[in-house]
Amino acid sequence: MKKIFKYIGVLSLGAFALSCSNFEELNTDPNSAYTTKPEALLSYSQKQLSDYLNTPSVNENNFRLTMQYWQEVTYVDESNYDFVTRNISNNVWSDLYVDTMQNLVKAKNIVNQYVPTATEQSAWPIKKANQIAILDIQQVFIYQTLVDTYGDIPYSESNGIETTSLPKYNKGADIYASLITRLKNDLASMNINGGGFESGDLFYDGNVAKWMKFGNSLLLKLAVGIADSNPSLAQTTATDAINSGVMISSADNCLFKYLSSSPNFNPLYENLVAGNRNDFVAGKTLVDHMNINADPRRTTFFDTNVVPYKGGTIGTPSSFATNSHIGEFAYTATTPGVVMSYTEVAFYIAEASARWGIGGNPATAYANAVNASLAEWGVSLANADTYLTAHPYNTANWKKSIGEQAWVAMFNQGMIGWNFYRRLDFPVLAAPATAVSQAEGKVPVRLQYPVRETTTNPTNYAAAASSIGGDKLTTKLFWDKF
Repeated sequence: MKKIFKYIGVLSLGAFALSCSNFEELNTDPNSAYTTKPEALLSYSQKQLSDYLNTPSVNENNFRLTMQYWQEVTYVDESNYDFVTRNISNNVWSDLYVDTMQNLVKAKNIVNQYVPTATEQSAWPIKKANQIAILDIQQVFIYQTLVDTYGDIPYSESNGIETTSLPKYNKGADIYASLITRLKNDLASMNINGGGFESGDLFYDGNVAKWMKFGNSLLLKLAVGIADSNPSLAQTTATDAINSGVMISSADNCLFKYLSSSPNFNPLYENLVAGNRNDFVAGKTLVDHMNINADPRRTTFFDTNVVPYKGGTIGTPSSFATNSHIGEFAYTATTPGVVMSYTEVAFYIAEASARWGIGGNPATAYANAVNASLAEWGVSLANADTYLTAHPYNTANWKKSIGEQAWVAMFNQGMIGWNFYRRLDFPVLAAPATAVSQAEGKVPVRLQYPVRETTTNPTNYAAAASSIGGDKLTTKLFWDKF
């Protein structure tokens, strides 16, 4: 991996119009990051993370295509799992390690080195602890995202750019265990009676209590992620998270609020409208499933340009005129970017309940999760009741019940839908016959490592590839057991 120094975002207050200052050799210039306020670094990192998670750009985030939510119109390489031609893994690696992670690392350094004024001294210890925890919670989120994408990744040496430019890779299972401990320590150090970031926190506006809910929800996500690979740690961690207080409504959502003008509008809008291109339609797999099940979310998932709703065949060029377009939310500049939603957390609770009997009755938890998604997409209570009556919880095959419903619910959170799919093995998805040979006739279960890692960090890359069982699209992650 190349040395991790690239850009530090400089944020203008108010409209948060972003510009990047290219601080080459950041790691050797003491006047670069350390004269920047941590609030600016935090804001920049949050925007970069939201942009990555929400963009449909085929150069970065193709999980909507992988999960067959969307289909490409003309250029169908990514629908056929060709992620190499555009060096997509290189971009994902840079998005997460550089644009998000390193800004948090530098913000931590500034907070740790800050000398409070006389008037700040009494309140500073609690405020400092809250700020460090908030920054670290976001790092935990990013590391989990990287593990869930690749498997083994640089972790223990990934931020030590002053000492190594060739970081070793740590095992994914070890990283998960470390992240759980790390997150618990973060949460234990926080105090809702102290301050956080009065400015610069574009997720929760400095609300420490909401950050603690987010942290506990992330702890639950980590727990459920290793349910099959380390069930004892998973169960105790999930119990701790739920008992400590996770998200309980959409008011707890972690969202990034986009604006109506460039460069701060939603990346969906950037790609579908501002780019003046008609590159995507709804995917046939999802549309057919929703049509068969009379899913009331179709009216917001999709446009009504075609009735009945019709999806493009996966892996095949698909007419923009004769297939359903993505719904109005994707064509709206100010649609918030989703980082973590209550709907997502409700499905983790449903899974924890089904697996271990924690978090309430399984059927009730399942209904709560489905209802959360229906409400998120504007479905009326009457229509939600009708839908749930037609799709009750199946105790005998809970993985199918939760897996299929989570897949639909995560329509606008492609990475999370991919996680549920890999862990629960539902829905049953088929790779297109036209998929690249590297997919071996299957839907990919990981991204291959960046090509540049094979040349810039070859020894550690080779060790990691061997450790996980081969650097292939079909190599299952350590937690993907069945």
